[in-house]
Amino acid sequence: MIRIPILRPGVCEPFPPADSALREPDGLLAAGGDLAPERLLDAYRHGIFPWYSDGEPILWWSPDPRTVFATDRIHVSARLRRWLRHSNWSIRSDEDFAGVVRACAAPRTRQPTTWITAGMGDAYCRLHELGFAHSVEVCNESGHLVGGIYGIAIGQMFFGESMFSAATNGSKVALIALCRVLHAWGFRLLDAQLPSPHLARLGAFAMPRAAFVAHVADTCAKPFPAGSWRKRWPALAARELAA
Repeated sequence: MIRIPILRPGVCEPFPPADSALREPDGLLAAGGDLAPERLLDAYRHGIFPWYSDGEPILWWSPDPRTVFATDRIHVSARLRRWLRHSNWSIRSDEDFAGVVRACAAPRTRQPTTWITAGMGDAYCRLHELGFAHSVEVCNESGHLVGGIYGIAIGQMFFGESMFSAATNGSKVALIALCRVLHAWGFRLLDAQLPSPHLARLGAFAMPRAAFVAHVADTCAKPFPAGSWRKRWPALAARELAA
């Protein structure tokens, strides 16, 4: 039987230390609580994130190792660079946060169910209203969303949550653009949570949990204004990412 701490809803009590998470399943730390903004922000500041499915209690995770991107070392293949040079897409931020969340939650060919429950979507939309959750939107020449990513920014640390493609390369363009802009703003790492072959091909790597938690504590405390990125985000065309 799995035994983990149970958090009480409505009470923003401290999380257990990340290094007390289970080895199997890797990173499971606690259950219960709620998705109030204060609790979510406290979780991210300690290297913890929620991940669960409909019908399950809220589950809190801190896997070891952690999958991350160095914002200055995301890999752009030669083939993708050639494609980018001829792209007419543009990239913006925080213009349609809810639309990006809905697209990320939509069923996919190899993933007919989603962990982005209605409650999760509402919780991140609240964080967006508070200026902590942000989306990057990739639009085609007609202005339609063809890809995107969303996540949480605290201080100078970005925690990626999910991304989607409605057209080939849509999520790649969103991720590459996000890394380029974050690097320019002084963000050194982007948290990708869990490994996948797709992320590895783009340059994601494993970071020991202890080092990740220490990095998060340091960078979350660094000054960077909360609030919408709509005006802060630079004018950016997909073809510029080929450079």
